[in-house]
Amino acid sequence: MFDRLDGLPLPVAAGELARAGVPVFPCVPGEKTPIVASGFRRATTDPRRVAGWWRWQPGANIGIPTGAVSGLVVIDVDVHGVDGYAAYARAARAGLIPAPLATVTTPTGGRHAYFPAVPARVQRSWAVGKAGVDCRGDGGYVIAPPSVLRLDGARLPYRVEQVASCAVEPVDAGRLRDFLDPPPPRRLVREGQPVAGREDADRLAAWLSRQIKGDRNYKLFWAACRLAEGNVPVSDALDALVRAEQPDFGEREITRTVYSAYRNIGATRRGRPAALASPPTGGLARRDPASRAGAARGLG
Repeated sequence: MFDRLDGLPLPVAAGELARAGVPVFPCVPGEKTPIVASGFRRATTDPRRVAGWWRWQPGANIGIPTGAVSGLVVIDVDVHGVDGYAAYARAARAGLIPAPLATVTTPTGGRHAYFPAVPARVQRSWAVGKAGVDCRGDGGYVIAPPSVLRLDGARLPYRVEQVASCAVEPVDAGRLRDFLDPPPPRRLVREGQPVAGREDADRLAAWLSRQIKGDRNYKLFWAACRLAEGNVPVSDALDALVRAEQPDFGEREITRTVYSAYRNIGATRRGRPAALASPPTGGLARRDPASRAGAARGLG
């Protein structure tokens, strides 16, 4: 697929991608901003819609949504004030980045490395600015070749650099992020101490992973509520709690439950009653119902 894109007119390239099963959407000519309302959420493989979009805007750049919707995860190497190539190479030497499905050179001198997404696994987008490496997964998108960017009066293309000739392994984006931006060392949580951040989220995740089959989702909801009450960002809560994943307790279920818990606490703070009245048993001390500060207890 990618090896046929260089040199094609943009309308033809968009059609080729759609026929290959890759959803696309139009972006402003020479830019990265979507033209259509709702942006990447409007991406489609419908050949008639794709043809209509590029008849309307023949110079439109090609956007591809990343993650489960397209089956593609992209590792984005940046060179703006940082050497993302060095961090990428270091991670590859550590065995965390396999050979990509395709690599694309961006107009600014960076790189997009395309990998197959893991079916039925949430792979969220993230950025490690200090390393110059981003992940474009669920909720993200990239500009595909042969799109061009207007930079300082010049029109510079996205160019396909290399295409794999054999089967390609997915990249474990979670492990890659931890390698590039290691979480801080864990600290002990004393009885009654309020949940304060990522470290305590990790402690709750470790406790959750030891729970028996059958009531994990209830305990996950309780743990996520405690983190929400402690003002832990939902992104930090998700990063920690997805590590409790089990064969019968998948990442999608964990993600849905964490968001549900954060919505529940938000509703409580707006004056509506909470859905969860008491903490689960099984290793956590009971929580004072009069206190609204979350506390991670009994996590030893």
